[in-house]
Amino acid sequence: MFSPRHVRSPCGALLCAALAAAGEAEPSVFHGHPFACTDYTQGKVCLVSAGGKVEWEYPAPSCNDVWVLPGGNLLFNTGHGVKEVTREKAVVFEYRSSSAIYACQRLPDGNTFIGECNSGRLLEVGRDGHIAKEVRLLPPGADGGGAFMRNARRLPSGNYLVAHYGLDLVREYDASGKIVRTISAPGGPHTAIRLPGGNTLIACADHAGGTPRVFEVDTLGKTVWSVESRDLPGIGLKFMAGLQRLPNGNTVMTNWLGHGHFGEAPHVIEVTPSKEVVWTYANHADFRTVSSIQLLDVPGDATKGEIWH
Repeated sequence: MFSPRHVRSPCGALLCAALAAAGEAEPSVFHGHPFACTDYTQGKVCLVSAGGKVEWEYPAPSCNDVWVLPGGNLLFNTGHGVKEVTREKAVVFEYRSSSAIYACQRLPDGNTFIGECNSGRLLEVGRDGHIAKEVRLLPPGADGGGAFMRNARRLPSGNYLVAHYGLDLVREYDASGKIVRTISAPGGPHTAIRLPGGNTLIACADHAGGTPRVFEVDTLGKTVWSVESRDLPGIGLKFMAGLQRLPNGNTVMTNWLGHGHFGEAPHVIEVTPSKEVVWTYANHADFRTVSSIQLLDVPGDATKGEIWH
């Protein structure tokens, strides 16, 4: 079980400067989490050590979603496709599409869930590339545009949770594509994950002048927790993208720094339920826009619903 700790990564100067300005004690210097992440702007997926060093990388244009699978392979999107790559950088699975793709997920049966943005298709694809299941959220031939869908997940129930960035909505669909729930998400949701207790955690961006934030709603749609820039003195939230809720209740968030914000804030922020910042990462020498993250010191099988991000 991961325990809370104050750490400072290569970006920690931002946090420490803010604390010093406020007359507060600087966090003790300690290693952070090892993790996998995507850099959308530079088009690469990476593995990063607990000390903040990039230890492995692979080219992935417009990458937005990444999973480290139980055997060590990485599954990620590539702008208009999805790849699974070994640590030796051999491609063992690939899917290509004319539609933009922002979401992927390995399912318990070995198939790969893929969310096609423009076409509005939710797919389950076999290892041989055949489409085992297709759910259409748009009529055949329709183009929802590049903002229709960001991250999406198939839930253990068989339903699908989809972040409709351009619509400022998160929707849950049943296995046939029927809408069963809608959650308002002003600012454009980038990622939505269903927590073990049934609540939904959502990262919102800067769409249509919205306020970047992360918030959690219960099964009735009531907001039970949220974090915005005003809650984190000295740290600006620019475009909230990736999420992971840790076993100790902390939340790790990726702060996408595109849209004119390169280098202005940490890429990754970990906060406690009381919104205390316990870890930041802002290695601006190696990264520009971190969008997705999976921590590697949190145990669990990502293909069995034991890790959600």
